Amino acid sequence: MSETVTKTDLLSMNVAELEEFCRSIGEPKFRAGQIFKWMHAGVGFDGMSNLSKALREKLNETAVLLYPEIAEKYVSAQDGTVKYLWELSDGQNIESVFMRYHHGNTICISTQAGCRMGCAFCASTLGGKVRDLTPSEMLGQVIAAQRDMGERISGIVLMGIGEPLDNYDNVMKFLRLVGDEAGLNIGYRHISLSTCGLVDGIDRLAEEGMPVTLSISLHAPTDALRSEIMPINKKWNIAELLSASVRYFEKTGRRISFEYTLIAGKNDTAEGAAQLVQTMKKYVGRKMPIHINLIPVNPIKERDFASSDMGNVRRFAAILEKNGMTATVRRTLGPDINASCGQLRNRENQIQKQIL
Repeated sequence: MSETVTKTDLLSMNVAELEEFCRSIGEPKFRAGQIFKWMHAGVGFDGMSNLSKALREKLNETAVLLYPEIAEKYVSAQDGTVKYLWELSDGQNIESVFMRYHHGNTICISTQAGCRMGCAFCASTLGGKVRDLTPSEMLGQVIAAQRDMGERISGIVLMGIGEPLDNYDNVMKFLRLVGDEAGLNIGYRHISLSTCGLVDGIDRLAEEGMPVTLSISLHAPTDALRSEIMPINKKWNIAELLSASVRYFEKTGRRISFEYTLIAGKNDTAEGAAQLVQTMKKYVGRKMPIHINLIPVNPIKERDFASSDMGNVRRFAAILEKNGMTATVRRTLGPDINASCGQLRNRENQIQKQIL
């Protein structure tokens, strides 16, 4: 694996920081722009052909590019979705999913190695959080997948392993790097960030001047049920979360999607749909459009949750729509490769435990 102990992580740097780095190794600052473009194209130091051999050698001695390595790769025979299990420089594993849509290619990336939020239905939280990812480790997922696929990625979803707002500063720097016109140049309006409900982070994000689409993991119509399956609700309840959502919409003008995972017999009943209608009317009302994205739960063996049948899903959606809300059912991509986040990493961790 790549040596990281004493070398500088260049991929986490913006152009201004690269200019300072170049100055520190005795190089003119215009080299920073050249290096930045090469890095974001996924090219290693030795391939940066417009740099002198002496500079390339100097970069190899003093710096490192933290692109992840492909540990496993699965391609769906049904729709071409690609799931990556990446290995990072310290041996940690994370996941990304490459998805094709009619409007372009999107990648779902991880923001942490593991997760400490403890959502009961999510494989990513099994084993807890190990560490935050650096900006380069997030950016590296996009660059490495784009290079591997040979296709441009035009959209990003921060909905993989980890809670993005629990790694706030690194995620913000990643968003600025990925939007840089000299690099991947992916606009904020083509980026979605999913959160389980860190209200302080939502309010900070609203002030960043980054009009990303916000996805709120709601998953329950009442505080009692949400606290049972999502521990974060004990810190910020539904009223506080929905109030923060309204503030984000008013500040950015960006539509918010409320994610609702349907668990058979748990939150997928007609009564649950009616409770959700009342909750949304009470705390959101007409302050912003209400879009509920329904997601049949992907069962994991460590949790005793079953997915709702499509009859219940359609009935739930119909109740929401009858009450003036937009309800969609998430398109299932890569069902034959377990494309839900966290499953490959958890399996790999179990294998390593058995070996040890």
